[in-house]
Amino acid sequence: MRPLSHGRDLASLSYTVMQIVCLDLEGVLVPEIWIAFAEKTGVEELKRTTRDEPDYNVLMDYRLDILLKNDFTLSQIQEVIDSLDPLPGALEFLSELRSQYEVILLSDTFREFASPLMRKLNFPTLFCHELKVDSVNRIESVLLRLEDHKRKTVQYLQKLNFEVIASGDSYNDLGMLKTADRCILFNPPDSLVTEYSDMAIAKNYAQLLSFITNSAP
Repeated sequence: MRPLSHGRDLASLSYTVMQIVCLDLEGVLVPEIWIAFAEKTGVEELKRTTRDEPDYNVLMDYRLDILLKNDFTLSQIQEVIDSLDPLPGALEFLSELRSQYEVILLSDTFREFASPLMRKLNFPTLFCHELKVDSVNRIESVLLRLEDHKRKTVQYLQKLNFEVIASGDSYNDLGMLKTADRCILFNPPDSLVTEYSDMAIAKNYAQLLSFITNSAP
């Protein structure tokens, strides 16, 4: 059998670098779910998000404690999520992006939250977490897919010879953004702009799409 390398060292073969785009979900493509639920219920404390709290585990413990104190159920949250639509222009942006690139949404939301929103976004690929729910439909705990999964997903994709372009808006996106080959903040809070003044910023989908499409190797 003739060797595949035709006598050349396989290490000398050149490979085409494929680009893949990793996006956050809430705040980038859809509204913040917890803020929507806070507005529906009038519980202002639930408006605290990853744009305010850098430690995701601390934030989720805080949220679950509020849900328990108010006897809120998963079904009540899902009812609010069903009423949400993608942010204006998000569906068109994502459709255009997916026509040119492989796209993965990396989110710290939950499978039990995301289903209606994925349908409205035409079912993009989503990596997220799950919830443990008790017999009376109350959320008991968070089942993390993997600790720091956004950053680690980017690393694994790079090991598969992908060049990763990433965008997010919150503190929990920083691992993903710092690890990516190219990154851009999307409508971030002022605190992130101040702390990471070296990161590019997009204020709208046209700017975000331009950044991505102009990042060709």
